[in-house]
Amino acid sequence: MTVTETAPVRTASCATQPPRAHPRPEGQDHYTISEVAAHTGLTAYTLRWYERIGLMPYVGRSHTGQRRFRNSDLDWLAFVGKLRLTGMPVADMVRYAELLREGEHTFEERQELLESTRRDVRKRIAELQDTLAVLDYKIDFYADARRASERA
Repeated sequence: MTVTETAPVRTASCATQPPRAHPRPEGQDHYTISEVAAHTGLTAYTLRWYERIGLMPYVGRSHTGQRRFRNSDLDWLAFVGKLRLTGMPVADMVRYAELLREGEHTFEERQELLESTRRDVRKRIAELQDTLAVLDYKIDFYADARRASERA
């Protein structure tokens, strides 16, 4: 399998499985914003911003009003992190989140958004592979030149 090929992955939800296990089991998965920030590497400000712009689903609150994140929120944030790595614009990520909240009748539009992003990623991969070939050529050129000068 090459870098540009992908194996199909089917999951029950929109988010992929997290790269690491959840810190707490289901039912005991109540995280403060600082715990989520530490787990995800995002700042508390970013997490609040995601919620404010509609990128995060509703985050529950404790009796004192503090946000209480769940494992499903960690899964969503892992997925958003992948979308960020693709270069997907924030507006498109928010649109995807809105479509997700609207329900199953938006499958087609969500799929189109992801397919468009995949095309962009594949294009970037091809550009990077071309760039890598140029770098390899230059590195080989200098290595050969150094070997030739050492023999002389």
